[in-house]
Amino acid sequence: MQRALELAQEALFITSPNPRVGCVLVNKDGLVIGEGYTQKAGEAHAEVQALRQATNQGYDTKGATAYVTLEPCSHTGRTPPCSKAIINAGIARIVASITDPNPLVSGQGFEQLRSAGIKVDIGLGEVQAHSINEGFIKRMRFDKPLVRLKIASSLDGATALLNGKSQWITGAPAREHAHLWRARSCALLSGIGTILSDDPSLNVRFVPTPRQPKLVIIDANLDTPASAALFREKREVVIYCASMHPEKVKHLNQSGATIVLMPDSKNPNHVDLNAMLKDLGKKGINELHIEAGAGLNGSFIQQGLVDEFLIYLAPLILGHAAGWANLPILEDLAMGTRLTFLESTHLEQDIFIRARPLNS
Repeated sequence: MQRALELAQEALFITSPNPRVGCVLVNKDGLVIGEGYTQKAGEAHAEVQALRQATNQGYDTKGATAYVTLEPCSHTGRTPPCSKAIINAGIARIVASITDPNPLVSGQGFEQLRSAGIKVDIGLGEVQAHSINEGFIKRMRFDKPLVRLKIASSLDGATALLNGKSQWITGAPAREHAHLWRARSCALLSGIGTILSDDPSLNVRFVPTPRQPKLVIIDANLDTPASAALFREKREVVIYCASMHPEKVKHLNQSGATIVLMPDSKNPNHVDLNAMLKDLGKKGINELHIEAGAGLNGSFIQQGLVDEFLIYLAPLILGHAAGWANLPILEDLAMGTRLTFLESTHLEQDIFIRARPLNS
């Protein structure tokens, strides 16, 4: 199962919107005869990959045990159901980490296997399998993606000087580490303030990646220039706005953007962030990675929409400078957003902290 979990990690950057799954086949003699992990959407799932490898190497799969990190699918989507492939291969036992949260599967795959006389054990590697797929799990349960907010700041919480200069607060190892989180996300989100001030590419550059994440822009008045650097990358760009401007829509469409009107009913000049997240869930976004300015960061935090914080702290004090979130003045410490640290590590001179709100 540990090997199956390692294989699931190999699928980290490629499977969206599908879950990341690994599978190991072991025959009656205890010999590993096949391995696989889920390929990109529309291609083979982990179980089929492992079965193909075993067959191509001349192994008999009858009576084998399959160690798989997620319940085998039991419905026909872009590919046929894995449960049938397992039954047809004569597998005798399935050891699975977790039940698939997808309501189209959720227990039905296991039931099909048991009905075919296959022994099913569930729970081995549960914590690791959940961690690898927590975005997919959240989308299946709540119709919204897992939201991560990335910050790179000085020790006193500054992300830029008042003149706008911010490159580079953190060192190269921290930037590479941050791009790994970009690469694993299904979509990268930023706001119009960042677009207009920095004209960023908003892509994965510092680490190898088989694909670029989709791009989501919050732009209430559609002020994104049609010539912005973000359009140079051939990928899906979705811009959420609060008001439509036909001429702007035309130019942005020509640049490759899809425009979605989603005003907040309580504040029509702003985009409804919660509704936007539900729309992204419908679009198959499992993990949303935010790199934005203080205003948008503050909005996500105040509305309780952030699941995880990715914080990069540099050993630097900047004093009076731009902070990373615009939040209201509090009158009591209990009103603050209390976090719990999940991990911390040194990246040469910088420190990386991954934290989660206590109520998340």
